[in-house]
Amino acid sequence: MLGRLILFELSKMIATDPKELIVNNTQFHSKENPKVAFVHLGCEKNLVDTEHMMGLLEQEGYGVTINPENASLVVVNTCSFIQDAREESIRTLVSLAEQGKEIIIAGCLAQHFQEELLHSIPEAKAIIGTGDYQHIVRVLQRIRGGEVVNQVSKVPTFVGDENLPRYRTTGNAVAYLKVAEGCDYNCSFCIIPKLRGKQRSRSIDSIVSEAHQLARNGVKELILISQITTNYGLDIYGRPSLGDLLRALGKVEIPWIRVHYAYPTGLTSSVISAFREVPNLLPYLDLPLQHSHPDVLRAMNRPWQADFNQTLLDKIRDELPEAIFRTSLIVGFPGETEAQFEHLVSFVKSQEFDHIGVFTFSFEEGTQAATLADQIPQSIAQARKDKIIAIQEPIAARKNQNWIGRTVDVLIEDKDQETGELLGRCSRFAPEIDGLVRLNCDSLSQKIKPGMMVPSLITGSHMYDLIGRIATAQDMLKPARDHIAANS
Repeated sequence: MLGRLILFELSKMIATDPKELIVNNTQFHSKENPKVAFVHLGCEKNLVDTEHMMGLLEQEGYGVTINPENASLVVVNTCSFIQDAREESIRTLVSLAEQGKEIIIAGCLAQHFQEELLHSIPEAKAIIGTGDYQHIVRVLQRIRGGEVVNQVSKVPTFVGDENLPRYRTTGNAVAYLKVAEGCDYNCSFCIIPKLRGKQRSRSIDSIVSEAHQLARNGVKELILISQITTNYGLDIYGRPSLGDLLRALGKVEIPWIRVHYAYPTGLTSSVISAFREVPNLLPYLDLPLQHSHPDVLRAMNRPWQADFNQTLLDKIRDELPEAIFRTSLIVGFPGETEAQFEHLVSFVKSQEFDHIGVFTFSFEEGTQAATLADQIPQSIAQARKDKIIAIQEPIAARKNQNWIGRTVDVLIEDKDQETGELLGRCSRFAPEIDGLVRLNCDSLSQKIKPGMMVPSLITGSHMYDLIGRIATAQDMLKPARDHIAANS
């Protein structure tokens, strides 16, 4: 399958004689340590692994860059979660080969296909598995000695910690912190346990230590990630321990802590109370529910009991009235009937999530879902996806409108060079996947730089973004005065 995909991409992208693709290795095989470029594909967990590889090489005197044009050797940290991700990874590899680059293939695609990659892509000088990125320096040394290297463990067991060098690429203000690696669940549509191995949690002390390091480096927003973050600690403490971890992180001087990848059954009373009690923990719930109908959820091997998701969401809203909800959904799962899809439609309408990601089912060889009968045609799955998005768009617009008039902290990340607007995010928006806050250019904004967190008055909204300006003292006093007036 992989070979056919690579040949297909080659036929589309490479019109030259294959002999013209021979790489000039003079730079990479020189005596001095060369510059190595990195391309990161896929999730934030992959990004952290990429940053560790960059840190390890920089520590050994290698130059590192995220611009492939500046190096003859490129490490591509790939994704293989679904077919679209594999195609993106293959397109990237083929494009780099066309440019005459030597390639190290790391990450999930390497773990998935292993030796087949080396046979299919002559420019590939090494493959590195998801549990082997800590060996990047030795891999490069072996390549420079003329070897073609297979550094893929059959079963990934490694997890990085605060002692592993890291070269952050997300700017000074935002950092992802991986609290665990791997997954013990067996969702019927998912190959992640095969690519990442069983869950391996870091200790609370290790995570807090890294968080303090990041705070000293100026981080304003810390995003906790793993495959299932609410399962954190089960393997080392004998019980899920996310609540304990969040309370410990509440003592770290970072203004915002955000949690990604919660599992429904993991949002225990202890975790929900931590969201309520820890002052720097944002009430942002990233909760991939996948579907609403019990029969579909049962086929997915997800929590399926009738009204489970509804009851959970009601409980969270009762205890966290300001909670922001993001979820992800899969449509077109094998056997999904029209009635089951309409159940999901009603669920989306009634729940009014702040943010939704919708995906069509991806057929993955080696998963239980791939063996199920009644596979849904892609055209029907796509139509169902489009319908959910169309339902969600006015909900998202209305949710944003509700923020007009509020004064909120905005973390500045960039500047629009054409309009002069400052671009940032409030607590409502996670990086990359949600919207932005666009602050008007005025005298107050001229002194603001990326990485600063500034109080801002929200004055308008679009479907996915908010509009505002830097708040004045009067803006910040107005809510208190309004409250006094209302109660006098």
